[in-house]
Amino acid sequence: MSGGGFLRILEAVDSTNNYAMAQVHAGLANHGLAWFAQEQTAGKGQRGKRWQTGKGKNIAMSLVLEPERFGRIKPFLLSASIALACHAFFEKYAGPPTRIKWPNDLYWGDRKAGGILIENVYHGKNWKWAVAGTGININEDRFDPELINPVSLYQITGTQYNVPDLAHELLAHLMASAARLQAGQTATIMEQYNQRLYKLNEAVTLRNGDTVFSTTIRGVTEEGRLITYDTEERTFDFGEVAWLR
Repeated sequence: MSGGGFLRILEAVDSTNNYAMAQVHAGLANHGLAWFAQEQTAGKGQRGKRWQTGKGKNIAMSLVLEPERFGRIKPFLLSASIALACHAFFEKYAGPPTRIKWPNDLYWGDRKAGGILIENVYHGKNWKWAVAGTGININEDRFDPELINPVSLYQITGTQYNVPDLAHELLAHLMASAARLQAGQTATIMEQYNQRLYKLNEAVTLRNGDTVFSTTIRGVTEEGRLITYDTEERTFDFGEVAWLR
């Protein structure tokens, strides 16, 4: 038991999110139950991207939550809460360059250290279950050359880690964040999320359709819309713009 959560360890699985979702649909999951895989062969990322992890290399973990415990929150608040937990966990070892890249990637400097994928189950309009998948690079020393800017905790610190131990630690952070959400601390969650935002108040280059433009990152709304400013303030949904640099 860790911070109100319970971690089960799998030797190998295609995707911890797939496994956790199957447990949800089979009626075998409950709030705070998480699965960590020593090896993941077909993990899922945002926009259908795959995320694999060799044995003992990285954290691949999925946590089941009951959103009804959090009241009538906007779904992005759960995403922000999970991102803050991952940030707190990683920053402890990697230091202040740790940031959250909108909407929920974990960055160290300008390099990606991890990501989050939340999949939901609705019964009608009722948000019954959320499966929060977290993938964080820990001991990886060789990445797929197609990945543009990856980094692992090992590359940052020069230390090899016991990954299951770190998975337990991450779960404690995740459950602490869930408890804050349950306590109604939504304003604090969004304030802290925005304080830790990658490129906050800095100029970036984005693409919206065929239009490429420079703008300044101002923050993110509770609905998860990115706020930018150039000649005027604009907001964008995830998937509406691509981040070029």
